[in-house]
Amino acid sequence: MPRGKIFIGVAWPYANGSLHLGHIAGCYLPADIFARFNRMIGNQVLMVSGSDEHGTPITITAEKEKVTPQEIVDRYHREHTQNMQQLGISFDLFTRTTTKNHSNVVKDVFLTLYKKGYIYSKEIESFYCEKCNRFLPDRYIEGTCPYCGNTNARGDQCDECGKLIDVKDLKNVRCKICGSTPVLKKTAHLFFALSRFENRLKKWISKKTFWRPNVLRFTRNWLEGGLIDRAITRDIGWGVKVPIKGFEEKRIYVWFDAVIGYLSASIEWSQKTGKKWEEWWKDKNAKHYYFLAKDNIPFHT
Repeated sequence: MPRGKIFIGVAWPYANGSLHLGHIAGCYLPADIFARFNRMIGNQVLMVSGSDEHGTPITITAEKEKVTPQEIVDRYHREHTQNMQQLGISFDLFTRTTTKNHSNVVKDVFLTLYKKGYIYSKEIESFYCEKCNRFLPDRYIEGTCPYCGNTNARGDQCDECGKLIDVKDLKNVRCKICGSTPVLKKTAHLFFALSRFENRLKKWISKKTFWRPNVLRFTRNWLEGGLIDRAITRDIGWGVKVPIKGFEEKRIYVWFDAVIGYLSASIEWSQKTGKKWEEWWKDKNAKHYYFLAKDNIPFHT
């Protein structure tokens, strides 16, 4: 008899470049060993991942190569899939975020939060490149980190210190594409009311003594610093379309979209196999394990 249900979510590699040894050693091989062990002792395992195919990492690569984002993600998803198969990583499903199923699941989660009042519209000032004639979301803008002084911090996160950044706090900002200094222009975006979950999350996290120490410490420090509402739409033409009237030209922020991939992949696996994904997501006795690199901790948290 199976001992229990084990869900294993493995971080999704960006489909804008080849995998390297760090990807395999950091996430995929440990996850595969863990999955094989659990299967050996009789547990039912569902292990999923896939190519992360939206957001500015993809569009920047496409612009550099003068091809479409679709061509970039198709190329690297094929390569990623082949790599996983050649290495024998035993995924139950390795999918991608450009599937119709994923888009539908993301929109469903988005609309549920919107209808419950957890997503709201707000006009903000965003950096705009007059030379490129467009807004500069996330990785389209670089500058000096206000926390550690890294001169190549991105518009959403500093890879040096790991902190999430409000783009307006960056110093010496420049356009990633042309290098010119952008100006601030007003634009409306949709925000996720993360601050409203702060007390509930503090109470919930207080019981998570079994997490990895560095992940637990990072999460607690973030909560103690106070949660702020986050913009979850972007002025970009590639990604999951925002299902709200008046925001049709914007796209859902890649990190809101990507982490929902664990759920959408489970649903896709269910559709392909006829097995019930709910047994891994709604059964209180099912256990979830996530394998990811340390620079993924802020967004997964």
